[in-house]
Amino acid sequence: MRSLRVVYGGLVFLSAFLLFVMEPMAAKQLLPLLGGSSAVWITCLAFFQAVLLAGYLYAHWLARQKRTSVHAVLAGVAVIVLLGPIVLHGVLQSIGVRLELNWDASAHPVATIFEILGASIGLPFLLLSSTSPLLQVWWTREIGEPVPYRLFALSNAGSLLALAMYPCLIEPYMRLTTQRDCWLAAFALYAAGSVWLAQIGSRVRGLIPIATEVNLPADDAHETIGRQQRWMWFLLPMGASMQLAAVTSHLSQDIAAIPLLWVLPLAVYLMTFVFAFESPAFYKRSVVSRFMIVLLASLGYALSRMDTRLPVGLAVLFYMIELFVTCWFCHAETYRLRPAGSTRTTEFYLMIAAGGVTGTFLIAIASPLLFRANYDLALAFLVSAMLAGLVLWQEGWSQRALWVTASVLLSGTAIALHIQFSRNALVRARNFYGSLRVTAADYDDGGEDKTGTSATGPVRVLMNGRIRHGMQMMADTVHRKTPTTYYGEDSGVGIALRNCCAGRSKRIGVVGLGVGTLAAYEQAGDTVRFYEINPLVEPIARNLFTYLRESAGSTTVVTGDGRLALEHEPPQRFDALVVDAFTGDAIPLHLLTREAMRVYRNQLAPGGVIAFHVSNSYVDLAPEIGRLAEDQGMQARVVESFAVPAEGAYRATWVLVSENAAFFSIPAVHAAAVPIQRRPDLRVWTDDYSSLLPVLRLGR
Repeated sequence: MRSLRVVYGGLVFLSAFLLFVMEPMAAKQLLPLLGGSSAVWITCLAFFQAVLLAGYLYAHWLARQKRTSVHAVLAGVAVIVLLGPIVLHGVLQSIGVRLELNWDASAHPVATIFEILGASIGLPFLLLSSTSPLLQVWWTREIGEPVPYRLFALSNAGSLLALAMYPCLIEPYMRLTTQRDCWLAAFALYAAGSVWLAQIGSRVRGLIPIATEVNLPADDAHETIGRQQRWMWFLLPMGASMQLAAVTSHLSQDIAAIPLLWVLPLAVYLMTFVFAFESPAFYKRSVVSRFMIVLLASLGYALSRMDTRLPVGLAVLFYMIELFVTCWFCHAETYRLRPAGSTRTTEFYLMIAAGGVTGTFLIAIASPLLFRANYDLALAFLVSAMLAGLVLWQEGWSQRALWVTASVLLSGTAIALHIQFSRNALVRARNFYGSLRVTAADYDDGGEDKTGTSATGPVRVLMNGRIRHGMQMMADTVHRKTPTTYYGEDSGVGIALRNCCAGRSKRIGVVGLGVGTLAAYEQAGDTVRFYEINPLVEPIARNLFTYLRESAGSTTVVTGDGRLALEHEPPQRFDALVVDAFTGDAIPLHLLTREAMRVYRNQLAPGGVIAFHVSNSYVDLAPEIGRLAEDQGMQARVVESFAVPAEGAYRATWVLVSENAAFFSIPAVHAAAVPIQRRPDLRVWTDDYSSLLPVLRLGR
C-alpha cells in the first residue's frame, strides 16, 4: 500500500512538473512567429487554462465510466502525437524536403497560437492536466481514504519547481531540442505510470459510479451543494486568474520588459494554491482581507497617477505582494467551500478550472477587443474587491460598507484612467500587440536647436502603454524633419546612415516602424523599406505623423514579423539594415540569433551595415551581438549618444555591425564607435538556444 501511495504522489508531481516546464518551452518556440510580443505569453496562458478545463472535464467524465481502457489508449496516442513530428521531420530532412510555416501568422495571432499549440501539445497537455483530480478519485477507491486534497498541493509544488528551474537551470544550459527530448522521455514515463494505475483500478474494482463505492464515507452520497457555493467555486478562481493575467501584462509592458518576469507572477499564483490547500491553518481571513484592501487601495491609487512611477524593483515587489495576498484570499476561500466527500471532487476542480480560464480569457482576449485602452489592472482590482465583498457580506455591516466603498473607489480608478487616456489623445487603439495612443502637446526644452531657433511648439507622441514609441515636433518644416527620440543625428543609427553611402543614393531596411522617424534621413533617390508586425502602426504613422509623407525618397512598409519577412524576400541589397525592436514590450530573441544574422547578411549589399538598437535599462545586449558578429566573421562597435533636449533626442545605445573594416575607419564613425567588451562566458544564441539570464543587469 505504501508503494502505491508513492506512485500516486510521484505521478501527480511529475504531471505538474511536465505541465509547467512545457508552458514556457512552448511559448518560447512561438515567439519567433509573433514578434516576441509579451501578449504571446498571456494568450498561451489562456490556451493552457482552456485545455486545463478540458482536462478536468475529461477527468469528471472518466471518473463516472467503467472502462479505464480509454485513458490507456489516449496516453499511447499522446506519445505517438509527440513522436510523430520528430519522425516526420527526420524523414523529410533525409529526402531533402523542408516545411515552412506561413510567415504572415501575425495577421491572426490568437488563432495562430491556439492552432499550433492545439495540434502539437493539446492532447498531452489535456492528459497531464487531468491527472490530479482523476488520481484523487482513484486514490479514494483503491486506498479507501478520504479525498487527499494534499495531492493538489503536491501538484502545485511540482509546478513551482518547474517554473523555478526553467529560467535558472533549464533554459540557460539546455538547447530547445534537448529540452524537448528530455520532456518527451519524462512524458513517456508518465504515460506508462498512468496506464499501470488505470489497469490496477480495472482489475481491483473497475470504475463504477462514485456514489456507490463501498469505501466512501457514509454521508458522501448525501452531501448537498448549494447554487451559491458552486458559483463561488467559479468566481473566486476567476478573480485570481484575472489578477494573474493583468499583473503579468502590466509587468511585461509598463514596468520591466523582461520575459523572465512572465514566470514570476505564475509562480506566486501557484504558491497561493499550495498555501491554501496544503496549509489552510495559516490562513486568517480577517488579517488577509485587511492587508488585501490596503494593497488594492494603494496600488489602485498609484495606477491612477500616470505621471508617477515607482522604482522598478519596488513596483515589482508591491505587485507580487498584492498578487499573492489577493490570490491567497481567493484560493483559501475556495478551499473553505470545498466539498466534504469525493462525489463532488471532479466537479469542484472543474469549476476552479472554468473560473481560471474565464478570468484569463477576459484579460487576454476579450479586453483588447472591447476596450481601446488598457484598463486590465483596474478591472482586476475591482473584481477582487467585489468578490471580497461577497465573501465577507455575512460578517456584518462594517465589512459590507468597507468593501462596497472599496469597489466604488476602484471603479473610480478605471474612470480616472479613461479620462487620462482620453486627454490630448488624437487616437486610441488596441490589439494583440499592445495599446497605442497618439497625444498632442506643447514641447519646450528651454534651449535652442542646431538651426538657432527655440525648440518649442506642438509635438505628437506615439505611446505603447506608458512607453514612448516615437515623437515628432510639428512646429514647422524644419522641426518636422528633425529625427527625434533614439534616432538623433548623434545616435548610432544617425552616424551609420550619414556615412554608409557617401556620394550615392542608399537602400535602407528597418525592422520596426514606430512613427517612421528614420525616413527623415532619406535623400532624393534613397529607398527605405520598413517592416512592422503591428497592423495598427502604419496607418497611425502615415496619417498622424509626417515623416513618411514628407520623405525625400521612396518609402514602403511591409506588414509582418521583420525576420520572417526578410527570410521570404529576394535579396534587397540594403546598404544599411536597422533592427529596432529592443525597446518596449519584450526582447524578441529570435532577432538576435545565428540564423537571424545569416538572414540579415543575405539582405545586405557588400560592405553593408547592420544597426541594432539596444537601449534598455535591464538587459545588456551589446556583448551578445558582439559574439554574433564574431561568429559571422564581422566586426561590431557600440555607439552611446547623450540626450539633446533641443532636438527631442534621447540617450541611446546602438551596436553597429559590418564586415567592412573601412566603414569603422571613417573619422565620424571611428570617433563615436568603441569596441564591445568581450565576454567569453556568453554562448552564441541560436534558434535552438537563448537565455536572457547571463545578460541581465541585476543591479538595476
